[in-house]
Amino acid sequence: MNKKTVRDIDVSGKRALVRVDFNVPIKDGAVADDTRIAAALPTIRYLVEQGAIVILMSHLGRPKGGPDPKYSLAPAARRLGELLGKPVGIAPDCIGAEVEKMVAALRPGDVLLLENVRFHAEEEKNDPAFAAQLARLGDVYVNDAFGSAHRAHASTEAVARLLPAAAAGFLMEAEIDYLSRTLEAPERPFVAILGGAKISDKVKVVENLLAKVDRLLIGGGMANTFLKSKGYDMADSLVEDASLDMARSLMSDAGDKLMLPVDLVVADRFEADAQVQHVGADRVPAGWRAMDISRRTVALYSSVIAGARMIVWNGPMGVFEFPRFAEGTNAVARAVADSGATAIVGGGDSAAAVQQAGVADRISHISTGGGASLEFLEGRTLPGVAALNDV
Repeated sequence: MNKKTVRDIDVSGKRALVRVDFNVPIKDGAVADDTRIAAALPTIRYLVEQGAIVILMSHLGRPKGGPDPKYSLAPAARRLGELLGKPVGIAPDCIGAEVEKMVAALRPGDVLLLENVRFHAEEEKNDPAFAAQLARLGDVYVNDAFGSAHRAHASTEAVARLLPAAAAGFLMEAEIDYLSRTLEAPERPFVAILGGAKISDKVKVVENLLAKVDRLLIGGGMANTFLKSKGYDMADSLVEDASLDMARSLMSDAGDKLMLPVDLVVADRFEADAQVQHVGADRVPAGWRAMDISRRTVALYSSVIAGARMIVWNGPMGVFEFPRFAEGTNAVARAVADSGATAIVGGGDSAAAVQQAGVADRISHISTGGGASLEFLEGRTLPGVAALNDV
């Protein structure tokens, strides 16, 4: 990683304006899952210990460019205070005279969370005037929000260019380090596992990874499109017919690197309590639909995973939200953990799977940024990373 980290800048007695990713689920006025808040703790604690004045900013949800109590970060401030073991203030806004007055009253070691930056439409427009108002609150900038680094927004990109120092937090550093290793110097055999609904969402990732991996295992709804492109009747399964030619082209380029399910768990309807059969991938009955990978595929994929030295995984193997169609995903999670390989798991359902399977503590790195990690694996430059100071 060729970007400065928080270790490389002087923060003692300075106002550290820190972009975090506190886009967490809120239920009944409380944080329902504090994973992302906990992930920011090492950076926040370091800044507190170094005598910085810590001003945090984040977005939450998709408010329509104006204040909305439903998207207030107040519950996140309360939960952060509990995790830190010290009070964390919540500002009434993220810019303006009242906020500047609150910041001026802070002392080294204090922590203040600004209100949702997306209460201002200028945030997503990367508006320079809005970024300048944010910059007035800090002396140095730290970005620890990898999950938002693929967006060129005011709090992730423009403000970084307005302060004399802009560095990565520890979470950002870890994300870039692990993901860079998969693309630049992977341990071999290097195995990628891709799932999820649509091939069109991940075609660039597939193209980029095919040039680097030893095996690419495909599951989830996107596998159906590949299987149909081979001439299989996928009945009522989710298929992107517009992507069939693309799938054929990818398979032609990949040769035996790309592996598809050989059997499937199919259901007679898209419901948690549907009737179920285990069938060959070319034997989906009329009116039925693929919902998960089945036993022979689990065994085949597990054997490939067992021999890997590096693994990157993004996307579930089936309709993960229904427990009876989550077994393929859970089995892959266990296989990844058992492999002993350097394993990087993407956000969202893949991260939930390793938690559900009870193997999260045996995964090398669980990414906090699904969209950002996908764009990184596509080989794209992330604006929030590019804006940080080079070493």
